[in-house]
Amino acid sequence: MKNSDLLKIAKNFGTPTYVYDASKIQSQYLRLTNSFSTVKNLRINYAVKALSNISVLKYIKNLGAGIDTVSVQEVIVGLKAGFSPEKIIYTPNGVSIEEIEKVAEMGVNINIDNLSVLEQFGSQNPDIPICIRINPHVMAGGNNKISVGHIDSKFGISIHQIPLLLRIIQNTNIKVNGIHMHTGSDILDIEVFIHAAEILFEAASKFKDLDFIDFGSGFKVPYFPGDNETNIEELGKKLSKRFNEFCLEYGKELTLAFEPGKFLVSEAGNFLCSVNSIKQTTSTVFAQVDSGFNHFVRPMMYGSSHDIINISNPKDKERFYSVVGYICETDTFANNKRISTISEGDVLCFKNAGAYCFTMASNYNSRYKPSEILFLNNKSIEIRKRETIEDILKNQIEIDF
Repeated sequence: MKNSDLLKIAKNFGTPTYVYDASKIQSQYLRLTNSFSTVKNLRINYAVKALSNISVLKYIKNLGAGIDTVSVQEVIVGLKAGFSPEKIIYTPNGVSIEEIEKVAEMGVNINIDNLSVLEQFGSQNPDIPICIRINPHVMAGGNNKISVGHIDSKFGISIHQIPLLLRIIQNTNIKVNGIHMHTGSDILDIEVFIHAAEILFEAASKFKDLDFIDFGSGFKVPYFPGDNETNIEELGKKLSKRFNEFCLEYGKELTLAFEPGKFLVSEAGNFLCSVNSIKQTTSTVFAQVDSGFNHFVRPMMYGSSHDIINISNPKDKERFYSVVGYICETDTFANNKRISTISEGDVLCFKNAGAYCFTMASNYNSRYKPSEILFLNNKSIEIRKRETIEDILKNQIEIDF
């Protein structure tokens, strides 16, 4: 996708707007599957929470993927997108037993990470096969907000609780068909994956009727030119070899599953916004844009750094700008960042805006959520309309005084 394509989209659909390059999603999917080509049975379950637009889901379905969901609502959206129940895995945390039973009635795969819930669900539904989420007690991830496999994490059943887990399974006659883990996001060191994999293999060996092992995801993508990323090809060689060895030891051809979200869609996303004004203080030059952390919360919430390009004037002299939003709080996208000279009305493009961006958007300050565009086969297709005041008010109940 070229800057000229993005400028045309900004002109035709306005800003702020999210734009997703379908070809990048496809190339990332193929890169992942090719990296694990020596594994006989490979399953890619796209993490819906990363980007849940139904048209994106349908596109990913056509690539051959299943989906990983974390709520009954995501399951329903996945079914509406055309995924068959067996291509959907439901991996909740902290939800009610009623929600789990409701999802189970839909026929999707169930993943449980709580001993109490396991016992309740298993006692009532012994004929429904389930997957077990294990916490391997491995500290991994780009920062502590996205590390979920350590000993203090709310996610997963501790590896130290496996004896109790096996006793519950024996008492309830539950059929366990899968073992799962997810240690965190933005994991760069592939040896962390291999170490966690060995822990998961050890746990898996204690279950005799498995069909698959799900290694989660957490692959790091580059946020700016020159940034590091997970060497997925090297990981593919090492983990595939060890997985195939384990299948021989286990005596069965198991399925190797991943649940990538950011890896598939992050780099495909571009967030376009327009510069409302340039404000110079005694210490800083601010580029104030027509958006805020209500649309793009990652820099404020996670401290993420995104490449920002002035696509209206990409080749001019670079200057230092702090790019900020219009929310009535501190909402800083970048501090003292080198960007080609910015003028009022210019369109800025935030790169790596495909994952956990629109899905985390809100109506804070009563601002509208932006539109979404899918760039497919050199065509710009609107897949979500920009909100209006009717969307802000539609579920409110007005009373008179």
